[in-house]
Amino acid sequence: MPDNSTTTNNNPTKKILVTGGTGFLGSYIIKSLIEEGYTVRAIRRTDKIPFWISPAIIAKIEWVEGDVLDIVSLEDAMDGMDAIIHAAAIVSFSKKDRKEMYKINVEGTANVVNVALEKNIHRFIHISSVAALGRTVGGGHVDEEKKWERSKANTHYAQSKFKAELQVWRAFQEGLEGIILNPSTVLGFGDWNSSSCALFKNVFKGVKWFTDGINGFVAVEDVALATSSALASDITEQRYIVNGENLGFKEIQENMCAAFGKKKPFKQATPFLLGIAWRIEKIKSFFTKQKPLITKESVRIAQSKTYFDNTKIKNAFPAIKFTPLKKTIDEACKKYLAQQEVQ
Repeated sequence: MPDNSTTTNNNPTKKILVTGGTGFLGSYIIKSLIEEGYTVRAIRRTDKIPFWISPAIIAKIEWVEGDVLDIVSLEDAMDGMDAIIHAAAIVSFSKKDRKEMYKINVEGTANVVNVALEKNIHRFIHISSVAALGRTVGGGHVDEEKKWERSKANTHYAQSKFKAELQVWRAFQEGLEGIILNPSTVLGFGDWNSSSCALFKNVFKGVKWFTDGINGFVAVEDVALATSSALASDITEQRYIVNGENLGFKEIQENMCAAFGKKKPFKQATPFLLGIAWRIEKIKSFFTKQKPLITKESVRIAQSKTYFDNTKIKNAFPAIKFTPLKKTIDEACKKYLAQQEVQ
């Protein structure tokens, strides 16, 4: 579909509901919205509050108990709202999480768009993932025109996000106005026990091995800015890849090691060694009942050489200037180090 809309904000969307607001990316999206003067209501399932966001921002959020699988709570949460930013999702490559992941990511998204249609919500921004565009064996270049293909290179997380997007596109056809954003791997300061923040924790603990895979990465603040920019525009029925740079996993690890003062990885993990590693982790997980550090799916990603094109979003939203990843990593590592000193 031709992208012939403007990015000027002519709509009065001031009251925003955010799903997934206690998550890593969702919390930064809320921070960006509040700093821009929006009134924000956020759904949470637990009492967990993102400690990495300043208390001054947290105090301005209207938290409501709810769940994307609970339609009644969604109806209550959307009362009086002008727009929805749907960021709630489970990201996992563990087999144990698959059933819940499909339920939250697919069924949950269907519930959110259905209630948004019922409530005549003015604008809808769906936070998807580049994973929803699909990978191909051997990698390659990916832009917004890429068509989904069945491939063993696609993880179950990717499949769940692809199916979630189908619900959003269906809602667009039924009259909902909005945009789909497809961030690459998001980097920044958060809870390093979960999400992509775990990359920092793994490096901090020490890494010897590296792969020759290449992937897209983006600063969490840049995704938050892209989200508020999409919200303020009148563009509809479009998707945008949100990617800062395409870098090798080795370079990402080396930058983190330098910032943490750790020794750089010096052994290349071949496909054979990685195959052994994920099988060992699977056995260990069986006995410890803990999630494996690496899985068959995460190994495939680590070996893929995939490049994500950000041309479309830069043309549509010229104000977005992607932060150099080295700067993003350096600043995040300083905060992680400071946090460790306090504990």
